[in-house]
Amino acid sequence: MAIDKKLIGQTGTPFTVPIEWSKVREFARAIRDPNPVYFDRELAQKECGGVPVPPTFLQAASFWMDEHSMPAANFDLRRILHGEQDFEFLKPIFVGDVLTGVARVADVYEKEGGRGGKMTFMLTEIEYKNQKGETVAFARGTLVETGQAVSS
Repeated sequence: MAIDKKLIGQTGTPFTVPIEWSKVREFARAIRDPNPVYFDRELAQKECGGVPVPPTFLQAASFWMDEHSMPAANFDLRRILHGEQDFEFLKPIFVGDVLTGVARVADVYEKEGGRGGKMTFMLTEIEYKNQKGETVAFARGTLVETGQAVSS
């Protein structure tokens, strides 16, 4: 089923992400990043001006999203793939910051699949602003709905 191109540009409801030291430490341990700035506040303050977040930490922001945070697309959840993810940081994000994210659909398009059927791609972008209203980061991702297998 084709996705309506009217989704492009639609936004979800804003969501809030508190940047907590315990979560930064847990995340750093989970990805096995030994950088001491995630574990030693004094060192982090001296070297970075505060405890920073690991580069992919914003992926965990999905735990603060709800069903209204992302515009709804009628994907068949049995055929969804996570295609790509990237992050662009404009300013440092530190423990103690409170981010507000707003997700939008950046693009929707189709391609013919190699195994038959069309694949639908939905590119999303989440803009994160800190408590000062400054844009600090963008998270961009691609969801892919695979085409149905060709019957022989």
